[in-house]
Amino acid sequence: MTAPDQDPILAPLSSVPRRLLGPGPSNVHARVREAMAQPLLGHLDPDFLAILDGVQDALRELFGTENPFTLPLSATGSAGMEACLVNLLEPGDPIVIGVNGVFGGRMADVASRAGAQITRVDAPWGSPLDEGAMAEAIQNTRPKVVAFVHAETSTGVRQDPEAIARTAREAGALVLLDCVTSLAGIPVELDRWGIDAAYSGTQKCLACPPGLSPVSFSPRALETVAARQTPVQSWYLDVGLLNGYYGGERVYHHTAPISAIYGLAEGLTRIREEGMEKRTARHANAARYLLERLIPLGFSPLVAEENRLPMLTTLRLPDRVNALGEASVRSALLGRHGIEVGGGLGELAGKVWRVGLMGDNASEESVDALAEALEEALEEALEASP
Repeated sequence: MTAPDQDPILAPLSSVPRRLLGPGPSNVHARVREAMAQPLLGHLDPDFLAILDGVQDALRELFGTENPFTLPLSATGSAGMEACLVNLLEPGDPIVIGVNGVFGGRMADVASRAGAQITRVDAPWGSPLDEGAMAEAIQNTRPKVVAFVHAETSTGVRQDPEAIARTAREAGALVLLDCVTSLAGIPVELDRWGIDAAYSGTQKCLACPPGLSPVSFSPRALETVAARQTPVQSWYLDVGLLNGYYGGERVYHHTAPISAIYGLAEGLTRIREEGMEKRTARHANAARYLLERLIPLGFSPLVAEENRLPMLTTLRLPDRVNALGEASVRSALLGRHGIEVGGGLGELAGKVWRVGLMGDNASEESVDALAEALEEALEEALEASP
């Protein structure tokens, strides 16, 4: 019971609604929040398992796959990354990893902790991976796994998966793809591209709260896991054990996050209602409009148009934002206007902003709100300067 002289734990919640236009999370639709408020069912209740079946079917559709092992992992997208790597890799296994941002680098970190022999193929931040360099590394090392990022959240770069995946499979490698920012914003076609394992997160274009990581493993990937000589490094993320719960038998593994799965079910329903063709076009249109509004203010895109993500735009900063301090301008946007945008990560820290137009935030209304608040914040800062 709260003591009379203590504030409630939720007291810091702002009365100003937040418009989350950073790299994630994105705003959650009222229908998703309402779904999450529904009464709990047990995690082995037949009615809940029917909902889980529907979620798995919808995720297969969204991932563009028929993989039976497609499910919402009970953890965030980074755990989805770890699940894929620790299941597919044993100590000493060779892996080629494409690194052109923070999350390719994180793949390399996780693979190192799993004891893999890593060959990194680095590319400049803001550019896609060089397909020729990836092919050379694959041919020279004959890796067990080739891993790279479809939508690099730290830079806003979109990678075409087809050529790299084809070269990897021709060399007998499994192909792992990070789809954290791409899923539900641009088409994902695992089966057509030849991807063996993929993971995403619910808090970006799926427009649900963070806490679940949709993952998918091909039958070929599951065969590799079954043939391991050593146990999977993580008990919780072992896909052999997870398959007992998410597969046909529904054997207890862990208590699934019931309310989060309700929310994901509603989010997936909304995506089906809109259709991916319209959803893709909406994200693309919002990204174009963002540049129309912000380029006149001195911002410029980091990434070339042909490699640019529509749902996350990385912007070089104008001189007046740099002069004021980019972090202080972002703080003013958040504190006075309730609008969140993201700063740069890694070597781009302090040099760029990352503006996310994901899910329901992919709209001209969001862009107008940001542009108007930014103009006001810059004017206020100019008036306050000596």
